[in-house]
Amino acid sequence: MSWKKLSSRTIFENDWMRVLEDHVVNPGGGENLYGHVHFKNLAVAIIALDDAGNTWLVGQDRYTLRDYSWELPMGGAPLEEPPLEAAKRELQEETGIRAENWQELMRLHPSNSITDELGIAYVAKGLSFGDTQFEETEDLDIRKLPLQEAVDMVLDGKITDAISAAALLRVNAVRTASSP
Repeated sequence: MSWKKLSSRTIFENDWMRVLEDHVVNPGGGENLYGHVHFKNLAVAIIALDDAGNTWLVGQDRYTLRDYSWELPMGGAPLEEPPLEAAKRELQEETGIRAENWQELMRLHPSNSITDELGIAYVAKGLSFGDTQFEETEDLDIRKLPLQEAVDMVLDGKITDAISAAALLRVNAVRTASSP
């Protein structure tokens, strides 16, 4: 037996998300209330790579964590906007970087037990540099570092953002597999 939704109500909603409480019958036949978050955007994250093998991270104080977080440049892609266009915009806004070459690296669901959020990570190459355009909610530090150092930050627990960690480990695995 799979899940069956009996009813649903919105608990909270804003421009970015809707929090729902569903009355469900679970796979074992019992009735439960199941809370979940529906995002109104896709998450896009970017690994910008230069010819020397460096990448860029952004650091910021994350309200929900009450802690500082290093992560890939990322943001929300409205559902009516092509995700790649949103990724290009986010990279430029957060780091001032523009890229000539883009490749989708992976798609993932960062927390699929409580949200339907979809994340798409891209690799950007052929970089050029300009000015940032932070949003009102952003006070970012930008850090250029070798890709391997960013991967080590994931392995050392210094990068805990799920999309950043998965994308960095994936690009490293692809790069390692294609090395002679």
